[in-house]
Amino acid sequence: MSETIENTKKLLDFTASKFEQGELDNDSLVQLIALCIDYGNIMSIQDYAKKYGMSYNGVKKFRNIILIAGKKFVLDND
Repeated sequence: MSETIENTKKLLDFTASKFEQGELDNDSLVQLIALCIDYGNIMSIQDYAKKYGMSYNGVKKFRNIILIAGKKFVLDND
């Protein structure tokens, strides 16, 4: 198993454990999500297309699209 995969599992396990023990709350999770959005430069396809002067379909075809909670987003942290 790669170090990245191991670290990801540790992070997920730590977050779940602390949330279940009441040491993290919903606000903590929101802050964690916001941090991930910032580091991943995650935005909706529409917002990404507008920001970078691309068509919606161009973004869908040529950018890294991820699915979160049933919604499509662009992950562009390169």
